[in-house]
Amino acid sequence: MTEEVTPNAVPSVSPLPPLGAPVPSFRVDVHHNDSSSIIVAAGPVTMTSKQQLPVADIPKADLDVVRLAWVKLDARDESVPTASAAIDVLTRDGPALAVIAGSAGYGKRTAGIKALWEVSRLGETTRGKPLTLQEIRPDWDTPGAPDIEMLPEEPGTGYLLDVAAEIGSWHNAGQVALQLVTYAENLRHKGSFLVVITDEHGWPDAASGTLARVVVPAKSRPSAHRVARAHLEYVHRKPDRTRWLNTISAGEGPVGDAAHLLTDNSSPADAARLAATLADIDDTPQSLETGLATFQQWRSEVSNVFKTTEENPDDRALLIAAVFLNGKDALTIQEAARTLLREPQQTNVRTILTGPDLTARLKAMGAKVTGRAVTLGHKPGYARAVLLHLWQQRADIHPPLLAWLDTITSPNEPGADQLAPIGDLLVQLAVAENDFRVVEQIYAWIDKGDDSNEHRELIARVLTVAAEADSLGAAVRSRLLDWAQESSQAVATVVALVCRGEFADHFPRQALVRLRHILDRTEPDDAVRAAQDALRAIAARDGYLPRVWSTVIKWATEKKHLAGHRAFLSLLDPRTDPYVLKVMLAAAEQKPEIKEALVKGWSVALADTRVDAQCRELLTAWAQARKARRVPRDLVKEILDQVLVQHLYSTPVSALIFGEPGVANDEAVIELRKDLRLPPALSAARLDHDPVES
Repeated sequence: MTEEVTPNAVPSVSPLPPLGAPVPSFRVDVHHNDSSSIIVAAGPVTMTSKQQLPVADIPKADLDVVRLAWVKLDARDESVPTASAAIDVLTRDGPALAVIAGSAGYGKRTAGIKALWEVSRLGETTRGKPLTLQEIRPDWDTPGAPDIEMLPEEPGTGYLLDVAAEIGSWHNAGQVALQLVTYAENLRHKGSFLVVITDEHGWPDAASGTLARVVVPAKSRPSAHRVARAHLEYVHRKPDRTRWLNTISAGEGPVGDAAHLLTDNSSPADAARLAATLADIDDTPQSLETGLATFQQWRSEVSNVFKTTEENPDDRALLIAAVFLNGKDALTIQEAARTLLREPQQTNVRTILTGPDLTARLKAMGAKVTGRAVTLGHKPGYARAVLLHLWQQRADIHPPLLAWLDTITSPNEPGADQLAPIGDLLVQLAVAENDFRVVEQIYAWIDKGDDSNEHRELIARVLTVAAEADSLGAAVRSRLLDWAQESSQAVATVVALVCRGEFADHFPRQALVRLRHILDRTEPDDAVRAAQDALRAIAARDGYLPRVWSTVIKWATEKKHLAGHRAFLSLLDPRTDPYVLKVMLAAAEQKPEIKEALVKGWSVALADTRVDAQCRELLTAWAQARKARRVPRDLVKEILDQVLVQHLYSTPVSALIFGEPGVANDEAVIELRKDLRLPPALSAARLDHDPVES
């Protein structure tokens, strides 16, 4: 197939597929290479136009809800007009925009999906096919100043954009809102639509009639009981279990065991969660009891445990140790509890023989003891409930608890192999509290705790999930930008680890911006190396290289950042993974613009003495890859010929041409040195050097 490529762009396919979707590909043959291979790249990229925000298909499960289990009545049997009002706004003349505004817990997102789905059905007869329904991830460079030009505008698409958590931080909400209206007017001409989800105050509808006309207020919510019943019957296919939701007014038998868990003020999300809980349990009284307690997040059980242990810190410490060391043996948990209390092992025999046995104490705390193993898995969510109670009711425990976690997760300690579940618990805590002070506590833990990779990975895991949380995420993403610019090596390293993980899948642009700040650090420390690793990891993901390349080459050649030079040299280093270098050289063989960009990237890097060492290393790595025929030999020579002519007297180039005192070059470097085209005078000088080295 033939690919059109914009100037200085990697050959690509348009449009960029949704994140997580199968990536369309094209074939690029690496010629003149004994070990030639097919390199795959995908997605549009240029160095001049802006990259669009990432999009993802609206999940089938969400579409099933609006197709099969839609509830349009509230607890008073009155119509909930949110979705129908949004449909009216979308289908009338004017911008193809509906802004659903309201408090959390009113089903705004589901109403937006319902509106897009119904608009898709209404227009299917005229278009011949339904809309493609996608959600836009608000991956702005600066969350407080959204760039509307980054929004996608594919024909025949219904877009959902949720900015409820961030709109309050927009610096100029009125201007951004007007830009959204203009953008939606253009969508109208393309047969596309946009639904924006906001909080109750962020959209500046009072600023003008234009902004007011697109607002759909969410002032009532669907009946939680009806939502739960509909989900059980039509989404989970368990209609027989709706009996557990019967109310007196239902008139269909006795009141159900779960009916009291929902009230008129319960949110649709709570109702959906209850339905999922009831669908997953066994149809037995014991399983139902566990399911109901799980839905209630074990509040009464946990409160009772803490009430009965008011004068017994030993048992409370035992419970906390069991929460974080789930699955460990009882003696290990007892020792961890003593560490938390900072008390030595008891030596008084009378005291040792007094009181209930260890197994009985653990069971009284809600744990299950099987053999020697202590677990809490038989009570899903119980560990989270204990931690939430502790965090809320015993605020003074925050610093010592985090310090204790550092101790027990250190190498060779009992929690060293529990980093993932411990991280999950901390994530649940941060998100459930929706209180940035929890995140600040975890942030403070970076420099105060164990200086190990395990410690940093644990914190990065917590911050990653917090950065993607619906309500807390926008604030965490903003702080990650601040932390990326801190002087602390440990803090910057943790941010780089965040940017390397799932955060980059959902917010690739923001990940790259934060990595740029880290790569701009004065010294090439551990944080810089972590950022380089993260950059290479992102570029190696399917479909991400075009975005990464266009960003990095702009940093390097237009902005001339130190970060750009480090990023350019890191991406093209074949020692860790030759993927990026192979793709870029394959593209350079087909398109002169790519080769020119490579030459220019090399030139600006060689002009920056701060990356001399990295330039020398990369020249050697290219020579070795060339000799091993992992890259096109002639093309590498041609690129370096052009680069070296412009930088003959730079330290890395002179080291390549003439060698360095006390440095023995390998055969690959000597071979490249002899092949390079140089002015006659320098060629003669080089020949004088070669016999000495060889």
